[in-house]
Amino acid sequence: MRNFDFAPLYRATVGFDRIADLMDRALTADVAQPTYPPYNIEKTAEDAYRISIAVAGFAADELSVEVKDGAVHVSARKAPEASEKTYLHRGIATRAFDRRFALADHVRVTGATHENGMLHIDLVRETPEALKPRRIEIGRLTDAARSVTATQADTIDA
Repeated sequence: MRNFDFAPLYRATVGFDRIADLMDRALTADVAQPTYPPYNIEKTAEDAYRISIAVAGFAADELSVEVKDGAVHVSARKAPEASEKTYLHRGIATRAFDRRFALADHVRVTGATHENGMLHIDLVRETPEALKPRRIEIGRLTDAARSVTATQADTIDA
């Protein structure tokens, strides 16, 4: 595996620490990523996303979805069964899991639903007004404004 030095990025930019940290985590992550439970990430609209996780065998109260440190943490713990069952074949895995999905800036979780063995987590990207492009009107300098500007210039010179 290649090692990348992000020092030049830190020297030449301001405020991009999170991107460099995310790249560093992605490049140094364990190659054997867990594959349980299976999940999909889909784009449902221009600024909307959905994470769908297959959670067959788990009830809604056994699942937990939290947002912290810029990531969505999904975990599940199966409640212990009261009666001991004897399985001839056990193909439905109900083992505990923890999954983490890193969120980009300005992405927030709008809700989560559990239906038909699937956990759906809806996300939306909300760009703040200050970051949205805006058009600046170019005005004309009127005669009254010219005289006020000239008066201010005379005051500064004095």
